[in-house]
Amino acid sequence: MLNKAKTRELYRRLSQVIDPKPELEYGNVFQLLVAVVLSAQATDKSVNLATRRFFPERKTPRDFLDWGLESLEEATKSIGLYRNKSRSIIGLCQKLIDDFQGRVPQTREELMSLPGVGLKTANVVLNAGFGQPVVAVDTHIFRVANRTDLAPAKTPEEVSALLEARTPKEYLLNAHHYLLLHGRYVCTARNPHCDNCVLADGICKHHPN
Repeated sequence: MLNKAKTRELYRRLSQVIDPKPELEYGNVFQLLVAVVLSAQATDKSVNLATRRFFPERKTPRDFLDWGLESLEEATKSIGLYRNKSRSIIGLCQKLIDDFQGRVPQTREELMSLPGVGLKTANVVLNAGFGQPVVAVDTHIFRVANRTDLAPAKTPEEVSALLEARTPKEYLLNAHHYLLLHGRYVCTARNPHCDNCVLADGICKHHPN
């Protein structure tokens, strides 16, 4: 595992080259929640292409319930697992109205009580939507954390806990996006671009086969 000095240097270098902004498009926290549910096992690009057609007119849980499951499925059928995701979204909209006065809750436990919302989705909403210093771990972050020895662990939950405990406070709010975007565009699963990596010199010991 990287020591404190190398951990801080890793984040310092990533902060110099990465703009820590979500690539999912949304207008409010509720739309962010919907977009993140849709993004599971799908690309942000495919989600954005779909949501651009209905987000401008649909900003609240009631808007989606009035629109209906069939309409949502039709609008999202270009996205993988769209039927299950659509059912989850309609379900979470109903629960938001029934239990949270139509507002997205701001705790991990309450978010994870919503249909279709697991730890990663909850942490993305808390971080990007409410500015909370938590780290959502997807496949990209899991890979980077293990490959660089930043937070080596066997499960996303363990990686998330290590990252939240060991990331310097000044980088914690944006750590999710630094690691995600580095994994998406540089530290890729196959043929990582080590020649163009700011961590290759003295931080990351990974060498592709």
